[in-house]
Amino acid sequence: MSSPEKENIVPWRTSSWTTLTRAENEVLAPQDRHRGILEFGRYGDRAIEFSTQIGGDWPAPFIASTKDDSETMYRRSNSSSAITMWVLLAFLFAAPVAQAASSLEDTLLKKGVITKEEWLQIKADQEQEAEVTERAVQEQVDLKLEEKIESEFPVKASWRKKGLRLESRDGKWATNLQWRAQMRYSFPFRGDPRKPSDFSNDAEESTFEMRRVRMKVGGHGYQPWLKYYFELDLQPARNPDDSSSSSSARLIDWRIDLTRYKWLSFRLGQWKINYNRERVDSSGRQQFVERSIVNRIFAVDRQVGAMAYGRLFPGTLADMRYYAGVFTGTGRGTDNDDNNMMYMGRLQWNFLGRDLKWRQSDVSYHEKPAGSLAFAASTTLGPCTRWSSGGCGNLDGFTSAGSADDGQFRVTQMVGETAFKWKGFSFQQEFHWKKIEDRVNSTTDRLIGSYAQAGYFFHNVIPVIPPELELAIRYAFVDEPVYRTPGDRSTRFDNNRQEFTLAANYFFDGHRNKVTLDVSHLTLDDGFENRRYSSQRARLQGDSSF
Repeated sequence: MSSPEKENIVPWRTSSWTTLTRAENEVLAPQDRHRGILEFGRYGDRAIEFSTQIGGDWPAPFIASTKDDSETMYRRSNSSSAITMWVLLAFLFAAPVAQAASSLEDTLLKKGVITKEEWLQIKADQEQEAEVTERAVQEQVDLKLEEKIESEFPVKASWRKKGLRLESRDGKWATNLQWRAQMRYSFPFRGDPRKPSDFSNDAEESTFEMRRVRMKVGGHGYQPWLKYYFELDLQPARNPDDSSSSSSARLIDWRIDLTRYKWLSFRLGQWKINYNRERVDSSGRQQFVERSIVNRIFAVDRQVGAMAYGRLFPGTLADMRYYAGVFTGTGRGTDNDDNNMMYMGRLQWNFLGRDLKWRQSDVSYHEKPAGSLAFAASTTLGPCTRWSSGGCGNLDGFTSAGSADDGQFRVTQMVGETAFKWKGFSFQQEFHWKKIEDRVNSTTDRLIGSYAQAGYFFHNVIPVIPPELELAIRYAFVDEPVYRTPGDRSTRFDNNRQEFTLAANYFFDGHRNKVTLDVSHLTLDDGFENRRYSSQRARLQGDSSF
C-alpha cells in the first residue's frame, strides 16, 4: 500500500516513531483502504492510524491500537468523532514521553548526577511544556470546531453597511438590523420661524434633543428580489405642552418590493413616496442638519398605497427612471375620509447615463460625472393641505385636517428638479408649485418655493484640509398665502420667507457616522404688517448608524 510523503504528519513524529511493516499493513481490511489512509505507524507499543475522510477539509488522526507490536488492530474513522480523536492522539503521544522523562530525572537525582535545583528546573520546564502542549491542542480543537460551525450552520452572520446581517446559506433569506441615533443642539429655536411671534426674544430656546432614534429592519425572503423593510421611530421629539402620546414609538415605514425585473418593479406599503429628492433623501443622508424651509410646505411625505417603478435604458444617454403610484392621500397611518385617492408620477432622466442614489453630498467621490433632471406631479382630494411624518396636517391659515369637510381641498402640485455629483462636488435644486382649491369656501391659492444647495470637499484642491471635511451652502425661499381667518379672503395676505445657510460636515464613516454644524440667516417679509423680520440660528448635530 502506497503512502504519501511523511511531511503530512511531521508535527506528530518523535524519535520513537516507526512505520508499520508491509506485513502489518496487509492485515488492513480492503474495504477501509479507499477511505484515504495516509500512513500507519506506531509510537512505542501504540499503533497509530493517520487517515483522512474522502472529500474532507483537514486530516483526522485516529487510534489504531494500544496493543503490543505483535498484532495491529484498527478502528474505523468517524467524522463525528474527529475532534475527540485529536485530543486522544495528543494524550497518547504526551503520556509515554512525560512518564519516561519523569523516571529519568528522578533516577539521575537519586544517583547524584543532577542537583536538587536542576531537578526542580527540569520539573518546571516539563510543566511549562505540558501547558504549551495543552494550549496548542485546545486551540486546534477550537479552530476545527469553528470551521465546522462555519461550514455547516444554516445561518451566516456578518456586519455590513446596513448593520448586522443574518443570511441563510442558500441566499434565499436575509435580514439587516440597524440602529440610528441623531443628537442635536439648537439655538435660539429648533424649527423654521414662520410668523412674527417666532422671531421675538420670548421665543428663544436653547435645546438639546434626540431628534431621531430609529430601528431599521430590512432584507429579503424566499427570493433575493422579494424585499421587505420597516422602520420604527422610537422617540419622536415633542414640545412640553404636547401630549406624551406624540412622542410614543411609531411605525413610520413598512413596505414590500418585488424587484425581479429592473425595468418593472412594484412596491406596496407605507413610505416616503418618490416625489422629490430632498424629502426622499434620508434625514441621515442630508447635507445640512435639516431640510430646507421648502420641505414643510411642499413635501408629499409618507403615504399608504402601491407603486410601479423601474429603470429604462441604463448606461445610455436615454437612461431614465419612472415612478407611478396611487395612494390613500391622508398620510401616515390614517384612513381615507372618502373614496378619493392621491395620484403621483415622476420621470427622472439620468442624462449622463449614470444613476444618482437618494442621498446628498458626494461622499463616495464620483470619478465620472453623474446628473439627473426630474419632473413630478401629484393630485388629491381630501382634508389635508400638507403632510409630514406625523401624517395629514394643514398649512398656516387653512382649516385643520380634523375640522375640514370630506374632500374639502383639491391639492395639485408639481416640482422640477436637478442633481449633479462629480469628484467631491455636489449640487441639487428643486422648484415647487402648489395649488390649493378650497371647495367649501370657494377659494384658490397658489404657492411657490425653491431651494438650491452645493457642497465640496476642498481637500481635493487644498491638501491641508482634512479629506473628511465638506463645506456646503444653501439658499431657499417660499412665497405663501396666509389667512388670519381660514377661508375669509379679506384676511388673506402674502408672506415671503428666505433661508441662507452655511454648513460643515465631518464624515467619520460616510453618512453613517458624521458631525454637522450649520448656521442660518432666516427672514420673513410679513404681508399683513408690511414688515421684515430676521434672525440667526445655529445647530450642531451628531448622526450615528450601527
